[in-house]
Amino acid sequence: MHRGRPRQFDAEKALDRALQVFWRKGYEGTSLPDLTRAMRISRPSLYATFGNKSSLFRKAVDRYAQGPGSYLLQALAAPTARAVVEKLLTSAHNSLTNPRYPPGCLMVQGALTCGQSAHSIRRDLVSRRLGIETALRRRLKRAKSEGDLPPSADPAALARYVVTVLNGMSVQAASGASRNDLRRVVKIALRAWPN
Repeated sequence: MHRGRPRQFDAEKALDRALQVFWRKGYEGTSLPDLTRAMRISRPSLYATFGNKSSLFRKAVDRYAQGPGSYLLQALAAPTARAVVEKLLTSAHNSLTNPRYPPGCLMVQGALTCGQSAHSIRRDLVSRRLGIETALRRRLKRAKSEGDLPPSADPAALARYVVTVLNGMSVQAASGASRNDLRRVVKIALRAWPN
């Protein structure tokens, strides 16, 4: 049986490098030469290990969701609805301005910069963001049924509000907003939270 040559690179590190490129340049703004240069691999190695560009992008988004973006799902475990939202917004403000990463959120930036030729990528990112909103809505519904939110509270509207603030913070961070700027946004958003 013929075996191919053993891989000459660390696939995990290469994926981390691809994530950084996609995060900075967006899906369509990233070329294959950008990727192979950053990942320090050849084009045949990229295809053999990760598939095509869209497959690599989806793997990078999964990596993002398990790493820098993992705070989104971690916050849902907080004991109260307010604690969930506070943890979400505070963690976002820290993550979106973390100097170790490009500013903003990959799932927001990636969808904003996709044109018609990347419709499936945009649709995937929108679906992932809607999944976050759905998970938050469910958590807030549970909070309402447990008496943690007032009877007049609308979990769907509150979830949409929080996600809109999160997405806006991402766009602001990508546009150069500082950590202090986003901290002020978090404080104002929490003041609007129902008692």
